[in-house]
Amino acid sequence: MRRAAGWATTALAFLLVLFALNAPDRIGRLSAGQFVRIPVEALVVAALVLVLPERARRWTAASAGAVLGVLLVFKCLDMGFDSVLVRPFNPVFDASFLRPGFEFIDTSVGRPAAIGLAALIVLLVIAVPVLTALAVLRLSRLAARHRTWTGRGVAVLGTAWVASAALGAQAVPGVPLASGGTAELAYDHARQVRTSLKDRGVFAKQAAVDAFRNTPPSQMLTGLRGKDVVLAFIESYGRSAVEHPEYASQVDAVLDAGTRQLKAAGFGARSGYLTSSTAGGGSWLAHSTLLSGLWIDNQQRYRTLTSSSRFTLTRAFGEAGWRTLTVQPAITRAWPEASFYGYDKVYDDRNLGYKGPRFSYATMPDQYTLNTLQRDELAASGRKPVMAELALVSSHAPWASIPSLVDWRTVGDGSVFDGMGKGENAPWPSSGRIRGEYRKSIEYTLNTLVSYMLTFGTKNTVLVFLGDHQPAPTIAGQNASRDVPVTIVARDPAVLDRISGWGWQDGLRPARTSPVWPMSTFRDRFLTAFGSTPSASSAPSASHR
Repeated sequence: MRRAAGWATTALAFLLVLFALNAPDRIGRLSAGQFVRIPVEALVVAALVLVLPERARRWTAASAGAVLGVLLVFKCLDMGFDSVLVRPFNPVFDASFLRPGFEFIDTSVGRPAAIGLAALIVLLVIAVPVLTALAVLRLSRLAARHRTWTGRGVAVLGTAWVASAALGAQAVPGVPLASGGTAELAYDHARQVRTSLKDRGVFAKQAAVDAFRNTPPSQMLTGLRGKDVVLAFIESYGRSAVEHPEYASQVDAVLDAGTRQLKAAGFGARSGYLTSSTAGGGSWLAHSTLLSGLWIDNQQRYRTLTSSSRFTLTRAFGEAGWRTLTVQPAITRAWPEASFYGYDKVYDDRNLGYKGPRFSYATMPDQYTLNTLQRDELAASGRKPVMAELALVSSHAPWASIPSLVDWRTVGDGSVFDGMGKGENAPWPSSGRIRGEYRKSIEYTLNTLVSYMLTFGTKNTVLVFLGDHQPAPTIAGQNASRDVPVTIVARDPAVLDRISGWGWQDGLRPARTSPVWPMSTFRDRFLTAFGSTPSASSAPSASHR
């Protein structure tokens, strides 16, 4: 019995090491064929075991096993980040995602499940390197006891590895027999850490260049004087929403119908594309990219930016005479970064006065967000023009609870939505329904914006709406771009005349051939188009990577 248990333990150790060595770093590559490969790292360690003295062998095996476990954890993190944020895990920057990730799970499936999942992750992060170290130690002892067979095996498999690498042999179609992926992963992450640590200096040089820093307020935004400007970010409204086969026909129908309705009411619109600095999540990175004119794609850049005096689009409006404010219904606690943007007023979940139900992640429907802006700010008489930045979050994952439009006169304190919301822990849609629910959420927000303009828009209303980022690959599709639609709506034709040279498509729906700009270029293009004149002594703005 003890002998059988020993062989079973050895077999499990072998399988764990093989899995750790050959596991991919992307879910899309996970297949049985990945594990029918010859890992060069195993051959190197086995060769060392044969030539090193016992003490050195133990240290080498334990160290190699622990490193292998850490790399397996990195592979799992890479898979998770790639499936949601369409990029690998960054050990320098991505600790900042722990808190919002926990809060998202908390609001999606409940606090007990969130705590349990967090505890499980911590346990695995600790346990996996320990288990792989023990596994490699056990296998190294077996190899040392059977040096002759180990030596022959290393020689045969080493020859096969070299031949396979030279000939491009594949165990299964698309999977090379010769594997060195774990070593490559270690190298890539080491290089990533080095690049990330140097990024602070790179970003400082980019941020030091600002063509509009010294522009006099009298030259600022002259083409929008007297206009109320509403800048609305639509959560997860990406290019896929208007082009992916599962969404395009219905979402495009909403956009085309909205174009016709707005045109009949005297409004015009033009649309194009911007490339977001993030995908799948991290909305605050996109917001800061657009408002600052700098490429903000990680938390270090965000923290550096929001502790600086960078001239933002909101500050430009403020200096030119607008009352600036933001409406952020998903913010539920103190937000110190707000002072950086230069808002005169911050509305968030704590002071919006919403009394209705929660819609999964969304604390309130987008219609309530827009209605509060209208009621508390834009309906006042004798006021300055307003520049308002809004976050519309009804289309936020997990798309488990979607509101319906109601008569604007009945919105009130939000009680009218009672019976629609399913609460913050609403069950996720099934895999067969989730894409359809995503599409419905985008349709809801687009219809809400059109209805808002038809109900409250005037000749002095300018609406700019855009996506913050594409949804996760599960929704957007694999290999989707990072492009998001952007649209400007106005009744005054002079406003749209100012952007006639941008090449944007007429209407709410951008054409496939519409120009695509980095989101970081929007600030400078917008300020230039609407009257700002960069100081002659300033260099052009550094807009993106």
